Amino acid sequence: MTRLNMLLLLVAVLCALGVVTSQHRARVLFVELEREQHAARSLDEEWRQLQAEQSTHSRLAHIESVATSHLHMVVPPTSRVEIVSASRIPEATR
Repeated sequence: MTRLNMLLLLVAVLCALGVVTSQHRARVLFVELEREQHAARSLDEEWRQLQAEQSTHSRLAHIESVATSHLHMVVPPTSRVEIVSASRIPEATR
């Protein structure tokens, strides 16, 4: 009878260790899943920003292309460029 009790106790302890181990592994995997989902969200956001940037650059390139080919515009030399600050612009034209 004591052998049977000892065997049952050993089986119970092994089962308990198995439960603890599987719960720990599940928690570790859940943390890893959360980390990867966060990384995926970050990459999605970066992708949207890059697409918007590409769209902006392509529009600017198209405008410059039309300006040079159809309107025969050229970029002025730097000696003719004047940067005007917002404080020098009259209030009525803002």
